[in-house]
Amino acid sequence: MRVVVKIGTSSLTDSRGRIDVGAVVKLCGEIAEVRRAGHQVIAVSSGAVAAGMAALGLDERPRDGRTLQALSAVGQSRLMQTYNEVLAPLGLVAGQVLISPLDFFERSQYVHAKATLHRLLDLGVVPVINENDALGNADIRFGDNDRIAALVAHLVDADLLVLLTDTPGLFTADPRLDASASLIEEIRQVDAELEAVAGGTGTNRGSGGMASKLAAAKIAAWSGVRAVIAGARRDGVLVDAVAGVAGIGTVVLAHERRLPAKKLWIAFAVATEGSIVVDAGARRALCDRGVSLLPVGVVEVRGRFHRGAAVEVMTADGAVFAKGLCRVSSRNLERMKGRRTEDLADGDAVEVVHRDDLVIIPT
Repeated sequence: MRVVVKIGTSSLTDSRGRIDVGAVVKLCGEIAEVRRAGHQVIAVSSGAVAAGMAALGLDERPRDGRTLQALSAVGQSRLMQTYNEVLAPLGLVAGQVLISPLDFFERSQYVHAKATLHRLLDLGVVPVINENDALGNADIRFGDNDRIAALVAHLVDADLLVLLTDTPGLFTADPRLDASASLIEEIRQVDAELEAVAGGTGTNRGSGGMASKLAAAKIAAWSGVRAVIAGARRDGVLVDAVAGVAGIGTVVLAHERRLPAKKLWIAFAVATEGSIVVDAGARRALCDRGVSLLPVGVVEVRGRFHRGAAVEVMTADGAVFAKGLCRVSSRNLERMKGRRTEDLADGDAVEVVHRDDLVIIPT
Protein backbone atom coordinates (compact mmCIF):
# COMPACT_ATOMS: atom_id res chain seq x y z
CA MET A 1 0.00 0.00 0.00
CA ARG A 2 0.91 3.63 -0.43
CA VAL A 3 -0.04 5.59 2.69
CA VAL A 4 -0.21 9.32 3.37
CA VAL A 5 -0.23 10.18 7.07
CA LYS A 6 -0.88 13.70 8.32
CA ILE A 7 -0.21 14.85 11.88
CA GLY A 8 -1.34 18.19 13.22
CA THR A 9 0.37 20.82 15.31
CA SER A 10 -1.62 20.05 18.45
CA SER A 11 -0.46 16.42 18.26
CA LEU A 12 3.20 17.33 17.70
CA THR A 13 3.72 20.08 20.27
CA ASP A 14 3.36 20.56 24.00
CA SER A 15 1.19 23.15 25.72
CA ARG A 16 3.89 25.81 25.26
CA GLY A 17 4.18 25.21 21.55
CA ARG A 18 7.49 23.38 21.63
CA ILE A 19 8.07 20.30 19.48
CA ASP A 20 7.17 17.21 21.51
CA VAL A 21 10.02 14.89 20.61
CA GLY A 22 8.16 11.96 22.16
CA ALA A 23 5.28 12.47 19.72
CA VAL A 24 7.71 12.51 16.78
CA VAL A 25 9.41 9.36 18.10
CA LYS A 26 6.04 7.59 18.31
CA LEU A 27 5.02 8.60 14.79
CA CYS A 28 8.35 7.71 13.24
CA GLY A 29 8.42 4.36 15.02
CA GLU A 30 5.06 3.51 13.49
CA ILE A 31 6.18 4.74 10.07
CA ALA A 32 9.18 2.41 10.36
CA GLU A 33 6.90 -0.50 11.28
CA VAL A 34 4.62 0.17 8.32
CA ARG A 35 7.69 0.40 6.07
CA ARG A 36 8.97 -2.95 7.35
CA ALA A 37 5.64 -4.46 6.35
CA GLY A 38 6.40 -3.45 2.77
CA HIS A 39 4.32 -0.29 2.44
CA GLN A 40 5.35 3.20 1.30
CA VAL A 41 4.68 6.17 3.57
CA ILE A 42 4.48 9.91 2.99
CA ALA A 43 4.19 12.16 6.04
CA VAL A 44 2.46 15.53 5.94
CA SER A 45 3.60 17.33 9.05
CA SER A 46 2.42 20.53 10.66
CA GLY A 47 4.40 22.17 13.44
CA ALA A 48 6.73 24.65 11.74
CA VAL A 49 4.95 27.76 13.02
CA ALA A 50 4.67 26.28 16.51
CA ALA A 51 8.38 25.41 16.47
CA GLY A 52 9.15 28.96 15.39
CA MET A 53 7.04 30.33 18.24
CA ALA A 54 9.00 28.30 20.75
CA ALA A 55 12.33 29.36 19.24
CA LEU A 56 11.40 33.04 19.49
CA GLY A 57 9.81 32.75 22.92
CA LEU A 58 6.22 33.51 21.84
CA ASP A 59 3.39 32.06 23.93
CA GLU A 60 0.44 32.91 21.65
CA ARG A 61 0.02 32.23 17.96
CA PRO A 62 0.08 35.56 16.06
CA ARG A 63 -2.72 36.40 13.66
CA ASP A 64 -0.96 38.50 11.04
CA GLY A 65 0.29 36.67 7.97
CA ARG A 66 3.78 38.13 7.79
CA THR A 67 4.64 37.07 11.32
CA LEU A 68 3.27 33.59 10.72
CA GLN A 69 5.40 33.30 7.59
CA ALA A 70 8.48 34.43 9.51
CA LEU A 71 7.76 31.91 12.26
CA SER A 72 7.43 29.17 9.66
CA ALA A 73 10.84 30.09 8.23
CA VAL A 74 12.37 29.85 11.70
CA GLY A 75 10.57 26.68 12.69
CA GLN A 76 10.69 24.55 9.53
CA SER A 77 14.37 23.70 9.80
CA ARG A 78 13.93 22.83 13.48
CA LEU A 79 11.01 20.57 12.66
CA MET A 80 12.99 18.73 9.96
CA GLN A 81 16.01 18.43 12.24
CA THR A 82 13.84 16.55 14.71
CA TYR A 83 12.53 14.20 12.01
CA ASN A 84 16.06 13.57 10.72
CA GLU A 85 17.39 12.77 14.18
CA VAL A 86 14.52 10.41 15.01
CA LEU A 87 14.35 8.58 11.67
CA ALA A 88 18.10 8.00 11.29
CA PRO A 89 18.42 5.33 14.03
CA LEU A 90 15.47 3.55 12.42
CA GLY A 91 17.40 3.29 9.17
CA LEU A 92 15.18 5.79 7.37
CA VAL A 93 15.95 9.02 5.52
CA ALA A 94 13.57 11.98 5.50
CA GLY A 95 13.16 14.24 2.49
CA GLN A 96 11.70 17.70 2.97
CA VAL A 97 9.08 18.77 0.41
CA LEU A 98 7.53 22.24 0.68
CA ILE A 99 4.44 22.46 -1.48
CA SER A 100 2.09 25.20 -2.67
CA PRO A 101 -1.38 25.30 -4.29
CA LEU A 102 0.13 25.94 -7.72
CA ASP A 103 1.79 22.52 -7.52
CA PHE A 104 -1.69 21.03 -7.84
CA PHE A 105 -3.34 23.66 -10.02
CA GLU A 106 -0.72 24.18 -12.75
CA ARG A 107 -0.42 21.09 -14.94
CA SER A 108 3.34 21.31 -15.37
CA GLN A 109 3.87 21.77 -11.63
CA TYR A 110 1.47 18.91 -10.90
CA VAL A 111 3.38 16.52 -13.15
CA HIS A 112 6.71 17.66 -11.68
CA ALA A 113 5.52 17.25 -8.07
CA LYS A 114 4.12 13.81 -8.86
CA ALA A 115 7.38 12.67 -10.44
CA THR A 116 9.48 14.01 -7.57
CA LEU A 117 7.42 12.29 -4.89
CA HIS A 118 7.39 9.00 -6.78
CA ARG A 119 11.16 9.15 -7.18
CA LEU A 120 11.63 9.82 -3.47
CA LEU A 121 9.51 6.78 -2.68
CA ASP A 122 11.47 4.67 -5.19
CA LEU A 123 14.67 5.67 -3.38
CA GLY A 124 13.21 4.54 -0.05
CA VAL A 125 12.93 8.07 1.32
CA VAL A 126 10.15 9.16 3.68
CA PRO A 127 8.92 12.45 2.20
CA VAL A 128 7.95 14.93 4.91
CA ILE A 129 5.61 17.51 3.39
CA ASN A 130 4.51 20.91 4.64
CA GLU A 131 2.98 23.93 2.96
CA ASN A 132 5.51 26.49 1.77
CA ASP A 133 4.27 28.98 4.36
CA ALA A 134 7.34 31.20 4.42
CA LEU A 135 6.89 32.34 0.80
CA GLY A 136 3.23 31.56 0.23
CA ASN A 137 0.89 34.20 -1.20
CA ALA A 138 -1.96 34.81 1.25
CA ASP A 139 -4.43 34.82 -1.63
CA ILE A 140 -3.49 31.35 -2.86
CA ARG A 141 -2.67 29.41 0.29
CA PHE A 142 -4.25 26.23 1.60
CA GLY A 143 -4.28 27.44 5.20
CA ASP A 144 -4.10 23.96 6.69
CA ASN A 145 -2.25 20.73 6.00
CA ASP A 146 -5.34 18.52 6.03
CA ARG A 147 -6.30 19.58 2.51
CA ILE A 148 -2.69 19.29 1.39
CA ALA A 149 -2.60 15.72 2.68
CA ALA A 150 -5.78 14.84 0.78
CA LEU A 151 -4.49 16.37 -2.44
CA VAL A 152 -1.13 14.63 -2.00
CA ALA A 153 -2.99 11.34 -1.60
CA HIS A 154 -4.60 12.01 -4.97
CA LEU A 155 -1.28 13.13 -6.47
CA VAL A 156 0.58 9.94 -5.59
CA ASP A 157 -2.34 7.54 -6.15
CA ALA A 158 -2.39 6.58 -2.48
CA ASP A 159 -4.45 3.72 -1.10
CA LEU A 160 -4.98 5.27 2.32
CA LEU A 161 -5.00 8.70 3.97
CA VAL A 162 -4.57 8.75 7.76
CA LEU A 163 -5.39 12.04 9.51
CA LEU A 164 -3.98 11.98 13.03
CA THR A 165 -5.45 14.41 15.50
CA ASP A 166 -5.91 14.92 19.25
CA THR A 167 -9.29 13.15 19.37
CA PRO A 168 -10.16 9.51 18.56
CA GLY A 169 -12.22 10.53 15.51
CA LEU A 170 -15.53 12.19 14.66
CA PHE A 171 -18.23 11.90 17.33
CA THR A 172 -22.00 12.27 17.07
CA ALA A 173 -21.61 15.42 19.22
CA ASP A 174 -18.84 17.26 21.05
CA PRO A 175 -17.79 14.75 23.74
CA ARG A 176 -16.57 17.64 25.90
CA LEU A 177 -20.14 18.91 26.13
CA ASP A 178 -22.26 15.80 25.63
CA ALA A 179 -21.51 12.68 27.67
CA SER A 180 -23.69 10.58 25.37
CA ALA A 181 -21.60 11.38 22.29
CA SER A 182 -20.31 8.29 20.51
CA LEU A 183 -17.63 7.67 17.91
CA ILE A 184 -18.79 7.48 14.29
CA GLU A 185 -16.79 4.49 13.04
CA GLU A 186 -17.72 4.57 9.34
CA ILE A 187 -18.93 7.21 6.90
CA ARG A 188 -20.12 6.24 3.45
CA GLN A 189 -20.81 9.80 2.32
CA VAL A 190 -19.96 13.16 3.89
CA ASP A 191 -23.10 15.30 3.97
CA ALA A 192 -24.18 18.63 5.44
CA GLU A 193 -25.36 17.00 8.66
CA LEU A 194 -21.95 15.44 9.31
CA GLU A 195 -20.22 18.71 8.45
CA ALA A 196 -22.38 20.49 11.02
CA VAL A 197 -21.42 17.89 13.65
CA ALA A 198 -17.73 18.43 12.87
CA GLY A 199 -17.86 22.13 13.77
CA GLY A 200 -14.87 24.29 13.00
CA THR A 201 -12.56 25.04 15.92
CA GLY A 202 -9.03 23.75 16.33
CA THR A 203 -6.46 24.58 19.00
CA ASN A 204 -4.66 27.86 19.53
CA ARG A 205 -1.44 26.24 18.25
CA GLY A 206 -2.87 24.89 14.99
CA SER A 207 -5.04 25.99 12.10
CA GLY A 208 -7.26 22.95 11.58
CA GLY A 209 -10.00 21.27 13.57
CA MET A 210 -12.39 18.38 12.96
CA ALA A 211 -14.18 20.28 10.19
CA SER A 212 -10.88 20.51 8.34
CA LYS A 213 -10.26 16.77 8.83
CA LEU A 214 -13.70 15.90 7.48
CA ALA A 215 -13.23 18.21 4.49
CA ALA A 216 -9.93 16.50 3.73
CA ALA A 217 -11.51 13.07 4.07
CA LYS A 218 -14.20 14.19 1.61
CA ILE A 219 -11.52 15.23 -0.89
CA ALA A 220 -9.83 11.86 -0.43
CA ALA A 221 -13.10 10.00 -0.93
CA TRP A 222 -13.63 11.76 -4.27
CA SER A 223 -10.04 10.83 -5.15
CA GLY A 224 -10.85 7.16 -4.65
CA VAL A 225 -8.80 7.05 -1.43
CA ARG A 226 -10.02 5.60 1.86
CA ALA A 227 -9.46 7.96 4.78
CA VAL A 228 -9.13 7.37 8.51
CA ILE A 229 -9.44 10.10 11.16
CA ALA A 230 -7.88 8.81 14.37
CA GLY A 231 -6.15 9.80 17.60
CA ALA A 232 -2.42 10.42 17.28
CA ARG A 233 -1.73 9.22 20.82
CA ARG A 234 -3.38 5.81 20.36
CA ASP A 235 -0.84 2.99 20.50
CA GLY A 236 -0.13 1.58 17.06
CA VAL A 237 -2.64 3.91 15.41
CA LEU A 238 -0.90 4.09 12.03
CA VAL A 239 -0.14 0.37 11.92
CA ASP A 240 -3.74 -0.49 12.79
CA ALA A 241 -5.13 1.99 10.27
CA VAL A 242 -3.08 0.36 7.52
CA ALA A 243 -4.22 -3.08 8.68
CA GLY A 244 -7.88 -1.99 8.66
CA VAL A 245 -8.45 -2.74 12.35
CA ALA A 246 -12.06 -2.05 13.35
CA GLY A 247 -12.71 0.82 15.75
CA ILE A 248 -9.41 2.54 14.98
CA GLY A 249 -11.21 5.85 14.43
CA THR A 250 -13.59 7.26 11.84
CA VAL A 251 -13.25 5.63 8.43
CA VAL A 252 -14.48 7.57 5.39
CA LEU A 253 -15.00 5.20 2.48
CA ALA A 254 -13.80 6.02 -1.03
CA HIS A 255 -16.20 6.82 -3.84
CA GLU A 256 -16.17 4.75 -7.02
CA ARG A 257 -16.07 7.89 -9.20
CA ARG A 258 -12.90 9.97 -9.02
CA LEU A 259 -12.64 13.68 -9.70
CA PRO A 260 -9.53 14.89 -11.56
CA ALA A 261 -7.01 16.97 -9.60
CA LYS A 262 -8.04 20.36 -10.99
CA LYS A 263 -11.69 19.79 -10.22
CA LEU A 264 -10.83 18.56 -6.73
CA TRP A 265 -9.02 21.85 -6.22
CA ILE A 266 -11.96 23.90 -7.48
CA ALA A 267 -14.57 21.94 -5.52
CA PHE A 268 -12.86 21.68 -2.17
CA ALA A 269 -9.71 23.78 -1.85
CA VAL A 270 -10.20 27.24 -3.37
CA ALA A 271 -12.22 29.83 -1.44
CA THR A 272 -15.53 31.02 -2.89
CA GLU A 273 -15.77 34.77 -3.57
CA GLY A 274 -19.31 35.09 -4.91
CA SER A 275 -22.37 33.37 -6.33
CA ILE A 276 -24.16 33.15 -9.68
CA VAL A 277 -27.86 32.36 -9.83
CA VAL A 278 -28.93 30.55 -13.00
CA ASP A 279 -32.26 29.57 -14.50
CA ALA A 280 -33.64 26.04 -14.69
CA GLY A 281 -32.55 25.56 -18.29
CA ALA A 282 -28.96 26.45 -17.48
CA ARG A 283 -28.91 24.05 -14.57
CA ARG A 284 -30.15 21.18 -16.72
CA ALA A 285 -27.57 21.96 -19.38
CA LEU A 286 -24.71 22.11 -16.88
CA CYS A 287 -25.69 18.96 -14.98
CA ASP A 288 -26.96 16.78 -17.82
CA ARG A 289 -24.83 17.82 -20.80
CA GLY A 290 -21.62 19.04 -19.17
CA VAL A 291 -21.54 22.31 -21.10
CA SER A 292 -20.09 25.72 -20.17
CA LEU A 293 -22.18 28.35 -18.40
CA LEU A 294 -23.20 31.11 -20.82
CA PRO A 295 -24.41 34.63 -19.97
CA VAL A 296 -27.93 33.88 -21.21
CA GLY A 297 -28.50 31.44 -18.34
CA VAL A 298 -27.46 33.89 -15.59
CA VAL A 299 -30.30 35.62 -13.76
CA GLU A 300 -28.48 37.17 -10.77
CA VAL A 301 -24.97 37.97 -9.55
CA ARG A 302 -24.27 37.92 -5.81
CA GLY A 303 -21.14 39.41 -4.25
CA ARG A 304 -18.20 41.21 -5.79
CA PHE A 305 -15.47 39.17 -7.43
CA HIS A 306 -12.73 39.52 -9.99
CA ARG A 307 -12.11 37.58 -13.19
CA GLY A 308 -10.75 34.14 -12.34
CA ALA A 309 -12.40 33.97 -8.90
CA ALA A 310 -14.13 30.85 -7.65
CA VAL A 311 -17.90 31.19 -7.54
CA GLU A 312 -20.81 29.02 -6.49
CA VAL A 313 -23.51 28.30 -9.05
CA MET A 314 -27.00 28.05 -7.59
CA THR A 315 -30.69 27.99 -8.38
CA ALA A 316 -33.10 30.81 -7.53
CA ASP A 317 -34.05 29.05 -4.27
CA GLY A 318 -30.43 29.09 -3.10
CA ALA A 319 -29.51 25.47 -3.79
CA VAL A 320 -25.80 25.33 -4.69
CA PHE A 321 -25.14 22.61 -7.28
CA ALA A 322 -21.83 23.61 -8.88
CA LYS A 323 -18.65 25.59 -8.37
CA GLY A 324 -16.25 27.03 -10.91
CA LEU A 325 -13.72 29.64 -11.91
CA CYS A 326 -15.49 32.64 -13.40
CA ARG A 327 -14.03 34.17 -16.56
CA VAL A 328 -15.91 37.44 -15.98
CA SER A 329 -15.78 39.91 -13.10
CA SER A 330 -18.99 40.50 -11.15
CA ARG A 331 -19.19 44.00 -12.56
CA ASN A 332 -19.07 42.83 -16.18
CA LEU A 333 -21.34 39.88 -15.50
CA GLU A 334 -24.04 42.23 -14.19
CA ARG A 335 -23.98 43.89 -17.61
CA MET A 336 -23.88 40.62 -19.56
CA LYS A 337 -26.38 38.46 -17.64
CA GLY A 338 -29.34 37.18 -19.61
CA ARG A 339 -27.85 38.09 -23.00
CA ARG A 340 -27.48 35.66 -25.86
CA THR A 341 -24.04 35.21 -27.35
CA GLU A 342 -24.87 37.21 -30.48
CA ASP A 343 -25.96 40.17 -28.31
CA LEU A 344 -22.69 40.43 -26.37
CA ALA A 345 -20.32 43.32 -26.96
CA ASP A 346 -17.04 42.78 -28.79
CA GLY A 347 -14.44 41.51 -26.35
CA ASP A 348 -16.93 39.99 -23.90
CA ALA A 349 -16.21 36.43 -22.76
CA VAL A 350 -18.47 33.93 -24.49
CA GLU A 351 -18.40 31.59 -21.48
CA VAL A 352 -19.01 32.78 -17.92
CA VAL A 353 -17.58 29.52 -16.52
CA HIS A 354 -15.92 27.14 -18.96
CA ARG A 355 -16.80 23.48 -18.55
CA ASP A 356 -13.15 22.63 -17.86
CA ASP A 357 -13.27 24.98 -14.85
CA LEU A 358 -16.70 23.83 -13.61
CA VAL A 359 -17.44 20.99 -11.23
CA ILE A 360 -20.86 19.73 -10.23
CA ILE A 361 -20.65 19.68 -6.44
CA PRO A 362 -20.41 16.09 -5.16
CA THR A 363 -23.10 15.38 -2.56
